[in-house]
Amino acid sequence: MALTSPLQDDSIHQAPLEIVSKLLSENNNLTTQDHESIIVAIAPLLENNHPPPDLCEFFCKHCRERPRSMVVIEVFTPVVQRILKHNMDFGKCPRLRLFTQEYILALNELNAGMEVVKKFIHSMHGPTGQCPHPRVLPNLVAVCLAAIYSCYEEFINSRDNSPSLKEIRNGCQQQCDRKPNLPLRLLHTSPDLVSQEATLTESRLKPVIVTSNEIHVEVERNNTANQKMTANVGNDSEPNLIDCLMVSPTCSTMSIELSTQADRILGCYVEILKMLSDYDDWRPALASLLQPIPFPKEALAHEKFTKELKYVIQRFAEDPRQEVHSCLLSVRAGKDGWFQLYSPGGVACDDDGELFASMVHILMGSCYKTKKFLLSLAENKLGPCMLLALRGNQTMVEILCLMLEYNIIDNNDTQLQIISTLESTDVGKRMYEQLCDRQRELKELQRKGGPTRLTLPSKSTDADLARLLSSGSFGNLENLSLAFTNVTSACAEHLIKLPSLKQLNLWSTQFGDAGLRLLSEHLTMLQVLNLCETPVTDAGLLALSSMKSLCSLNMNSTKLSADTYEDLKAKLPNLKEVDVRYTEAW
Repeated sequence: MALTSPLQDDSIHQAPLEIVSKLLSENNNLTTQDHESIIVAIAPLLENNHPPPDLCEFFCKHCRERPRSMVVIEVFTPVVQRILKHNMDFGKCPRLRLFTQEYILALNELNAGMEVVKKFIHSMHGPTGQCPHPRVLPNLVAVCLAAIYSCYEEFINSRDNSPSLKEIRNGCQQQCDRKPNLPLRLLHTSPDLVSQEATLTESRLKPVIVTSNEIHVEVERNNTANQKMTANVGNDSEPNLIDCLMVSPTCSTMSIELSTQADRILGCYVEILKMLSDYDDWRPALASLLQPIPFPKEALAHEKFTKELKYVIQRFAEDPRQEVHSCLLSVRAGKDGWFQLYSPGGVACDDDGELFASMVHILMGSCYKTKKFLLSLAENKLGPCMLLALRGNQTMVEILCLMLEYNIIDNNDTQLQIISTLESTDVGKRMYEQLCDRQRELKELQRKGGPTRLTLPSKSTDADLARLLSSGSFGNLENLSLAFTNVTSACAEHLIKLPSLKQLNLWSTQFGDAGLRLLSEHLTMLQVLNLCETPVTDAGLLALSSMKSLCSLNMNSTKLSADTYEDLKAKLPNLKEVDVRYTEAW
């Protein structure tokens, strides 16, 4: 009746499924063949409907007990495909997520194993370069995260007395008030728990033997951890997760052992994350979903997990799109991200800094706040940067040169150490000599001065401007007009080298947000700025709030919004002349 009725209503197809669920709950003695017959019989009802919760459990049981059954491929595949394409919230129907998880594990049990899973993932993406189903990726990621969490769930639930993040940050100094911690194992608890605790207590008194990878962590910890712990003793805020892993001897030297089943699940779903990262159109959304590091701290302390996940992070670091590789950094200030986790001294670093160097290279290439990023590296990762530069890594040599050029390092002894490091390799010596030449030219430029006003002819390009500024002395240049030229944001790196610039005219150019953000960081003394008919948006205009000396600002015919305009007025006290005609703020 449900299949032949002309009426179109979800309840018409749901009613038979509910009846089958009830009958299954009342008949526990059915054979496996009966199960398969029932599944085949109700398959047409599942073409346009999700299975109800009880039926999901029945399907899960069949996937676990008969993973090689043809029913899994022929009946369950379209059901799971429909779930992944159309489900909006696994939180409201967690058993759909569990069924999807068990279905994928059943595919992994087939002879071809991960090849079958890979074909299934490809079928969900589609043959084109752009996946037509926007819900597939977030649903797949949700299934992966839940499955990975389940691998550590038994351990997490058994550690009722485990230290909080704050206690880990503070070194768990109040050990006398706590029971000894259980070992980090996802195994059934030994009945002789007392003897385990006694053994653990004795082991704490013995010297800890660490591997070469852990020695790097210890060096970092000895230099910085004591100051961090002292500074945060009186702070009640929840400490940073990755700091906890780096500071705590217990966490940083954890030896995690998973059961065979959990190890199989972990391997399958980490492999799926690696597959997802191979699709160009999925990578931006995947990077955004993983940016908050949505894994338990036990997973981050598990060497096998972080080693396998490293492939995904490498794919993010190799992607030239800023919306992808910027997700290597933290979600917000004060928190750490994948960049810190996989950097030398982080618990996941196992390659002596190769991935760290590639991440720094891509981030420096697109990071508009270059000086701020360099300051962060100088404060937290100067040692690893110098070590990699000493080994001839060109990216780190460039970083050290930029630190000297931007005057990031105040300590004279540290500056001398950096110079010695640069002069110890051929590439470092060459770049340092180039830096010295630029510094001499800059001093000569400032000494000679030059014109105070300059106007470039129309149709001039970024290359023309660079050639002009490198041909003479412009240390006294105060007024520069690039109106109606073909310059773009790329010329900003030359404009920020004009120390006396007070008036800049960019009318009707292709100067965009990236260049505007760079100007706002360096030309803080700019007083007059004309952005009329440029492609700048709120994303770049908001950065102008740091230019407190601005007294005249023309944003005519830009993509300025009313909210951004109000924000700029509030943050620029000296602003007297403003043109917002032909914008949303007009």
